[in-house]
Amino acid sequence: MEVARINVLGVGISVLNLTLASDAIGEALRARRRGYICVTGVHGVIASQDDAELRRIHNRAFLCTPDGMPMVWLGRLNGYRQMDRVYGPDLMLEVFEASVKKEWRHFFLGGTNGTAALLREKMLARFPGLQIVGIYEPPFRPLLPEESEQLAVQVRAAKPDIIWVGLSTPKQEKFMAEYIERLDTTLMIGVGAAFDFHSGRVPQAPRWMQRSGLEWFYRLCREPRRLAGRYLRNNPRFIWLVVGQLLGLRHYTLEN
Repeated sequence: MEVARINVLGVGISVLNLTLASDAIGEALRARRRGYICVTGVHGVIASQDDAELRRIHNRAFLCTPDGMPMVWLGRLNGYRQMDRVYGPDLMLEVFEASVKKEWRHFFLGGTNGTAALLREKMLARFPGLQIVGIYEPPFRPLLPEESEQLAVQVRAAKPDIIWVGLSTPKQEKFMAEYIERLDTTLMIGVGAAFDFHSGRVPQAPRWMQRSGLEWFYRLCREPRRLAGRYLRNNPRFIWLVVGQLLGLRHYTLEN
């Protein structure tokens, strides 16, 4: 299944909606096509402006889904009317629902202080029959060689089809790019705060705010100390650079 991409400041964002993304994941699992999926919004695109390797990681991804509404609006400006938001938490639920029948196996990598275990408990209650075959909460640093080997052994024994990675951007994208060939799985999907949302530890923005592109404001109001620098720096910069791209004042290539 070939998926078109739009060029957003040198990052190739896949032309998708939730149904198409779920179908592409199902096809990859059936074909045992190994790869990783980046769920990308303004934060990931702006982080890629200052980090060439991160930009290449996004562009080498099996899918780079339009996580934020600005990605969707730019896709529609390019004529892709079917393009819609593929938000990490929504993608998890969509894939879990299909997994009960398909018998896909899942592994959670991320979270802190028991978040991954709580997420497993919540998802098993919500989707009876779902197979969650392992969890791993990594330390706040790169894994030591012996820790990498222990993780590889754990994953090899669990045999997951999908490893869900909740480490935040850009850490999760770099982790997936490094480990996709080292861990015995087909897909790795980076979903950031979805672990916190679905475990119930952090509330999600109302759906109307998600759909209107205001989720960032909701999260900023709830966690101003942690997120103020990100949003107040990234959002104006994103708008400025995108306007330049749309007006033809700036040109960006998709580097693989």
